[in-house]
Amino acid sequence: MRGRRWRVAAGATALVALAGAGVWSATGASGAPAVHREDVVLDLPGARIDTSFFTAGTSRDKRPAVLIGHGFGGSKNEVRGQAEQLARDGYAVMTWSARGFGKSTGHIGLNDPESEVKDVTRLIDWLARRPEVRLDAPGDPRVGVTGVSYGGAISLLAAGYDKRVDAIAPEMTYWNLSDVFFPNGVYKKLWAGVFVSTAGGCQKFEPDICALYNRVATAGRPDAEAEKLLESKSPSAVGDRIKVPALIVQGQTDSLFPLGQADAMAKRIAANGAPVSVDWIAGGHDGGDRESGRTQARVTRWFDRYLKDDKGADTGPAFRITRTGGLNSTDGSAQLRGASSDSYPGLGSGRHTLALTGREQSFDNPPGGAPPAISAVPGLGAGLGGLSSLGVGLSLDFPGQYARFETAPLTTGVHLTGAPTVTLKVTSSADEAVLFGKVYDVGPDGKQQVLPSQLVSPLRVDGAKNGRTVELTLPAVDHNVEAGHRLRLVVAATDLGYASPAAPATYTVALGAGGLSVPTVPAARTASAGLSWWVWGLPLAGALIGGALLITRRTHTPAPDPDLAQVPLQITDLSKKYAKSSDRYAVRELSFRVERGQVLGLLGPNGAGKTTTLRMLMGLIRPDGGEIRVFGHAIRPGSPVLSRVGAFVEGAGFLPHLSGRENLELYWRATGRPEEDSRIEEALEIAGLGDALQRAVRTYSQGMRQRLAIAQAMLAMPDLLILDEPTNGLDPPQIREMRDVMIRYAEGGRTVIVSSHLLSEVEQSCTHLVVMDRGRLVQAGPVAEITGGSDTVLVTTAEPVAEAVVDKVAALAGVGSAVRTDDGLLVRLEGATTTELIAELLRLDVQLTGVGPHRRLEDAFLTLIGGSA
Repeated sequence: MRGRRWRVAAGATALVALAGAGVWSATGASGAPAVHREDVVLDLPGARIDTSFFTAGTSRDKRPAVLIGHGFGGSKNEVRGQAEQLARDGYAVMTWSARGFGKSTGHIGLNDPESEVKDVTRLIDWLARRPEVRLDAPGDPRVGVTGVSYGGAISLLAAGYDKRVDAIAPEMTYWNLSDVFFPNGVYKKLWAGVFVSTAGGCQKFEPDICALYNRVATAGRPDAEAEKLLESKSPSAVGDRIKVPALIVQGQTDSLFPLGQADAMAKRIAANGAPVSVDWIAGGHDGGDRESGRTQARVTRWFDRYLKDDKGADTGPAFRITRTGGLNSTDGSAQLRGASSDSYPGLGSGRHTLALTGREQSFDNPPGGAPPAISAVPGLGAGLGGLSSLGVGLSLDFPGQYARFETAPLTTGVHLTGAPTVTLKVTSSADEAVLFGKVYDVGPDGKQQVLPSQLVSPLRVDGAKNGRTVELTLPAVDHNVEAGHRLRLVVAATDLGYASPAAPATYTVALGAGGLSVPTVPAARTASAGLSWWVWGLPLAGALIGGALLITRRTHTPAPDPDLAQVPLQITDLSKKYAKSSDRYAVRELSFRVERGQVLGLLGPNGAGKTTTLRMLMGLIRPDGGEIRVFGHAIRPGSPVLSRVGAFVEGAGFLPHLSGRENLELYWRATGRPEEDSRIEEALEIAGLGDALQRAVRTYSQGMRQRLAIAQAMLAMPDLLILDEPTNGLDPPQIREMRDVMIRYAEGGRTVIVSSHLLSEVEQSCTHLVVMDRGRLVQAGPVAEITGGSDTVLVTTAEPVAEAVVDKVAALAGVGSAVRTDDGLLVRLEGATTTELIAELLRLDVQLTGVGPHRRLEDAFLTLIGGSA
């Protein structure tokens, strides 16, 4: 690696393909060139490395080469799709399984310069001898390196150790491993444990790394030797040598490799004089959308520019941020939009100060650091960090274990982009203090709070017994804080992801000079969405069709459909726009069906279109399109079939001086229907009002009024009962009674449709669900199908779990059962917490990739509509 002579020797002795290891294959898609793949196992010093080589076209075509590294715990197979696409785009592509992964042998050295980095140099030697690869000089191929996470770091290291590398595109990776696992001197224990378990145990690593892990995990804090060892294996150790064009892609929801790692590499490489672009994607190691399609396309364009010398290639802006721009109303997924600027601003641009209030506060570090506060949990859910931009998150701070300071409600919104800072005065009853800082976005009510990207900043303060003033740099995020919201600074003594001192201590924290320094990037402009043809075309077409209908309109009621005679409700392509909202549908193309005996919950956030749908169903307003059929009859205002429908929508009016019974009798007489058809006694029995029926309604509680309204809707015992928010204003016992009313009514084959915001009640009383968002159907089906088990945790794993391990998990205290699935394990908890389960799984060396509920209705609902409620 240090000279030409070494490379020739390596080429002659080290790069020997094992007999029979070379295999040619071809793959191709319709209309795309066939991709040829050659699998070769290379016998290198200390390991056998499993590789694949991809090309499209003939060997006479000289093309640049690209090396693609894989993530930690993976293998070359996970990057095959990207390799094939790059081959079709005119590159010679090589993938390989790093030491200790896939079919490659050897110990894991964490991208050690003496093992994994030298392996990459030998792969470049191999590429230099391929007839398909373009050379800049003998033995020097035109080559770029890319990869995600572990593979991203090897691209940086390869550029630092081998001058033949011409361009790199690291994604979601690290700059300094010591800073990653020991940020500000605090041990990131949970991620360290995940690393070791993902690899298959400590014995898979080089002995010095295994010894480091055992030593630091036991002590709960790093030592100088551990910090030095990790720094020596990091790209930062050769940062001054990385002088090639670098596209740096980093995740916003990433407690493993946060944005500060990308910031450090961008500044160092740019200082070396190389072109640098920075791209903050929505997802990260904590989950969320990693935007693989977009980022891989941008990597290709980067290599087009700097490997193919295509000066017309669009490499994108110097700085790009992915921001959440609302929700897709059809599937509940976040809609992503890019903001960009012509220069990379770093993490401290455009700072201004927000005043903080709060007295000096004392709080405790509990013995053993337990129970710990919760911020990020690796792999939990489907990217809770990404959902924080939608107002959803998971965080927990225990009383007596933190200090809290707040800004006043913001008069104007602030888009925070970068790392806020604050000065604190810290005193500890012990010689040191370990603190965890985080900034919450707090809603106008002062209660609802969201932790942006679920990130927290640890800080070790030595010599704190006599008091110290420190500057705390908080997590780098991109988060919009709306006007009326406030920012809440929490300084806690513990965090689940990190090691805290085992000895109990009391910390005292006060605000220092200044306030909360907040960075912004006004130059980062969010891209506007282009106008599609249908934006102007559909309104124009609608106007023409509307004019034609005005000319030819005739009142027409479709004939009954005999096939639907026993179906209480079928809605097909229902749409409605209000006159003052001509640009937005209240209900759009809604379709679902309700069967006899069902209690159907109609769910959705405010503005989802639930009440509009129910009003159309009762013939109170006309739809603009689509059809509603009740027992096969199309609904029109005054349709006779509506006599089979009972409804309670937007409250009921009663004469306060009359009794409950008198109000119902008066209402029934107003319908003009025979008295014997009212079945008032049955309705009152189900409503359960008892002697209260004889009292004046003005003496009723809110719960009694609601039940009387339900009884009114039940008169004549209609086959279809519609209830809009029937539990509004009720206390828990009254809500339970209302739940019993609905269940009793559905017994015997009647059908109930209930709209409610109380998800726990819907889960207990409803058999089926229809979830709406922004007027559209998101999902429909049985409650059990949508929610799964209420006390069941889904554990996803990198590899199938052995049956013996499943038995051990099932035998854990507080665990009812454990069942192996295709994804990992379904664990039913009977007393144990999710945190305790995670700890036990790590102890059993289960290779976790995710842990989350499977699934309560609240979890399912927030997933479906993205937390907009």
